[in-house]
Amino acid sequence: MAHINVPPGVPGIRSLVMFRPETGQYLYQLAQVLLRDESPISQADRELIATYVSYRNDCMFCMSSHAAAARCLYGEDEATVDEVLIDMQRAPVSDKLKSLLHIAGKVQILGKEVTQADVDAARAQGVTDRELHDTVLIAAAFCMYNRYVDGLASLTPPNREDYVEMGKHLATNGYVSPKPQTV
Repeated sequence: MAHINVPPGVPGIRSLVMFRPETGQYLYQLAQVLLRDESPISQADRELIATYVSYRNDCMFCMSSHAAAARCLYGEDEATVDEVLIDMQRAPVSDKLKSLLHIAGKVQILGKEVTQADVDAARAQGVTDRELHDTVLIAAAFCMYNRYVDGLASLTPPNREDYVEMGKHLATNGYVSPKPQTV
């Protein structure tokens, strides 16, 4: 049960946004920019970074919902998501993505944990300033989202199947509703 009076039966951050839409709209807009708008990092890989950080933060709602979105975006390679969560270093992803996930993991601990050696190793894999920036911001934002969802004890459905439709919706529609068309 949530620590505040949110709409019953509405899981995760959705209930918190309904409680306070004037702040929630900006959280959704930030997620849209980070995970769906233009970036040199694919949408699937950005969802995977969000999933990885949420997994490390033990935020089951965010980990499960973003893993479901990443699985949809990876399509036939959906098993990649679970393989990264089991053992990122042995997962079938590029060394470049592993270096970004490594940096995201450092940010999850504490931003100052990211060292010049981490950045140099990422650059050796071809990571650009924009990819480094986007990875760090995704990781930092998801630490905030994870703490928001768990700090208010929002509803977290227990089963992986509970997130499949949510993941499809996020993968297809993103995080903000399109503005209504005016005639």
